[in-house]
Amino acid sequence: MSNTIETPVEQAENKNTAKDKSSLYDLDFYQWALYNAELLRQGKLTEADIENIAEEIESMGVSNKKELASRFVVLIMHLLKWQYQPKRRSKSWISTINTQRTEIEIVLENSPSLKYGIEGIIEGAFTKAQKRFEKETGITKDVLPMYCPYIFEQLMDYDFWPE
Repeated sequence: MSNTIETPVEQAENKNTAKDKSSLYDLDFYQWALYNAELLRQGKLTEADIENIAEEIESMGVSNKKELASRFVVLIMHLLKWQYQPKRRSKSWISTINTQRTEIEIVLENSPSLKYGIEGIIEGAFTKAQKRFEKETGITKDVLPMYCPYIFEQLMDYDFWPE
């Protein structure tokens, strides 16, 4: 056994499956990622698994959008609970609301282009929040407005607490 440390490219090339670009992807994703990152750094585009790299990059973008939508669902649902259940307000709700605001800020700082479709994301999140609100509170969603009562600026304002 050699004491030399192999680069990700060398490790992958030493595996029998490295000849098939996508088989490493299926067998060892971490190794595949390291291997392809190194190939890209070396400018060896013809050797890289371009199709799976492209899919992973697209997936990352979709993942950011899904996280943003999920955070808005939780934020809106808790603001609805805050507004429609004033006697049940708690420090836990405050913490959840502010945590979601912070996490949304982080997603938008890392992917500012998501702001361009934010109204659609918020409306979709509101629809889901209505359903969760009804299940969690037992209050029918018929008492809620048809469209999200909060605009983006209110949702992100740490001083905004609907009455």
